[in-house]
Amino acid sequence: MAGLPGAARARSGSPGTAPTLDGTFLCSPLGGLMCAQAVLGLLVWSLIAATTYHLHAAYGWVMFVSLFFWILTLLFLVTYLLQLQLKFYVIPWPLVLMIYNAVATVLYISAFVTCAAAVHPTSWRQWDYNRRAAASFFACVTMITYGVSTFFSFRAWKGLGSNAATSQVTDHA
Repeated sequence: MAGLPGAARARSGSPGTAPTLDGTFLCSPLGGLMCAQAVLGLLVWSLIAATTYHLHAAYGWVMFVSLFFWILTLLFLVTYLLQLQLKFYVIPWPLVLMIYNAVATVLYISAFVTCAAAVHPTSWRQWDYNRRAAASFFACVTMITYGVSTFFSFRAWKGLGSNAATSQVTDHA
């Protein structure tokens, strides 16, 4: 947990203490990217929800991916803001976050390609063409933010030459 904010205060997160708000997490790269992912994911699924997505199977997949990862990103954001990851120190949080971001990146790639392929350039006269095109754009930007988060999560997981097993032992010994 060397690269994650709050790692120095790992001993203060004992199970009996009340959760405290960690405002410095929002200033970290992972915190800023999580906030961006929450906003961009909200844009993607709200733009898709404002169209007739139920008539096109491709948009159903985009809606599922964007809404699913938006909810999970909010849960991770709240977990790190309230420093709840310190209460569950047995879970390798850097590894979990890296796997989550990698899976989100791959599924957002498929959602972006699906959404972009479903927007037909000849359908610009339809009333929801702009929403679908904007959803494609924001799905691409969201995919990029998850990719960058995967990179930072990987660096946090590796933690300057240590591995997940030794960082778990040394943080809570």
